[in-house]
Amino acid sequence: MNKIDRLILELCPEGVKFLPLADVFDYRNGYTPSKSNKKHWTDGTVPWFRMDDIRENGGVLSESLQYVSKAAVKGSVFPANSIIVATSATIGVHALITVDFLANQRFTCLTRKASFQDKLDPVFAYYYCFLLDKWCIENTNTSSFASVNMAGFARFPFPIPPLPVQREIVRILDNFTELTAELTAELTARNRQYEYYRNSLLSYESDSVAWMRFGKIAKIMRGASPRPILAYMTNEDSGINWIKIGDAKPGEKYISETQDKITVGGAEKSRYVHPGDFILSNSMSFGRPYIMKISGCIHDGWLSISGFEKVFLRDFLYHLLSAGFVQHTMAQSASSGTVQNLNADIVKGLLLPVPSLDEQARIVSILDRFDALCNDLTSGLPAEIEARRKQYEYYRDKLLTFREKAS
Repeated sequence: MNKIDRLILELCPEGVKFLPLADVFDYRNGYTPSKSNKKHWTDGTVPWFRMDDIRENGGVLSESLQYVSKAAVKGSVFPANSIIVATSATIGVHALITVDFLANQRFTCLTRKASFQDKLDPVFAYYYCFLLDKWCIENTNTSSFASVNMAGFARFPFPIPPLPVQREIVRILDNFTELTAELTAELTARNRQYEYYRNSLLSYESDSVAWMRFGKIAKIMRGASPRPILAYMTNEDSGINWIKIGDAKPGEKYISETQDKITVGGAEKSRYVHPGDFILSNSMSFGRPYIMKISGCIHDGWLSISGFEKVFLRDFLYHLLSAGFVQHTMAQSASSGTVQNLNADIVKGLLLPVPSLDEQARIVSILDRFDALCNDLTSGLPAEIEARRKQYEYYRDKLLTFREKAS
C-alpha cells in the first residue's frame, strides 16, 4: 500500500466530499483595460496575463509579458494564488498565478473562498483544474464564438480531500513536472547545439566551394488550390492525397500521411509532388522544409522542390534549407505584410553552396545524429519527454480520481 492509499484509508475511508465549483471559489471574468487611455498602459506595475503568457512560460506564473498601471484596475486586482481558466476562444487552458494580477477577458479567475483558504491547497487546485479543462472542452457553446457553458461550470464538482492527501498528490505531481522541465531544458540546449553545428558545418568561404542559384538546380513551383476546394473533396480510396499545412507535424522531417483526398478533377488544377520531393511552407511555419514520403497535390501554402538529385543529396538539402543563413535570407526577401509570404522567385534566387557529394554525406552523418536526438519522436529526448508526459498524465488522472463520499 502506497502513502496516498494509507492517507486516504486513515483520513477519508468513506470517500471525499465534492462541492459545486461555485461553493468553493469566487469567480469573475478578466478584462482588457481601455487601449485608448494611455495612463492604463504607462509605467505599469500590475501584471496582466493573456494566453501568450501560458504559451511562453507555462502554467504556474509570477510574471507577465505585459503590465498595466493601477489606474487600469476596476475595483480590486485578482489575489495571488488564484487560477485563471480559459472560458472563451481557446478553451482547455489554465494557470496558477502566484502574485496579485489582472487577466484579459478570455479568462475566468477562480479565487478560493475565505472558508476554503485553509482547506484547499492552491497547487492541488491547479492540478485538479486539468480535469476542469477537459470538462470545459466537452461543454463549449460553438455558435458564433466558442465559450464555455458557465451555468454548468458553476456546478462542476470539485473534491476537497484532507490537506495531507492534497499535499502528497502535489509532491508526486511536482516531481513529474520537475523531471519533464529538466528534460525540456536539456532538449533546448541540444537544439541550440544542433543549430550551432549545422550553421558551422554549412558555412563555406565563397571560394572554397561552388555556389549556384537554387533555380538553376531545382524545379520550384507554388502549390495551387482548386476553387472551390469542397467540390473536389472525396472519401474514396481512389482519391489523391490533398497535402495542407496542417499535415506537417512540428519537429518532424517527413510528411507521410494526410487527412484529406481530392478527386482527379481537383488534381488537374493543383501542383503534384512525389515521394522524395521537398515542400516548403510559404506562409505559416515560414520556410520550414519537409521531405515527402507520399505523392499528392499540394495546397497553395506550399512550394514544391524537385529535380535536384544530381547536385544535392536529399538529406543534405534538408539540413541546408534549415540552416540559419538560408532561413534568414528567405525571411529578409519575403514580403513584410502581416503574414510573410515566401514566393517561388525568392527560393529560386537563393545562392547555395554545392560541396562534393562525399562532403555532403559526411555532413549528413553528423547532423542526422543531432536531428534524431532533438526531433525524432521514436527515439532521443523528444521520445523520452513524450513518454514522461504520458506517464505524468496517467498518474495525474489516477491520483485525482476520488470515491465520492455519500451525502
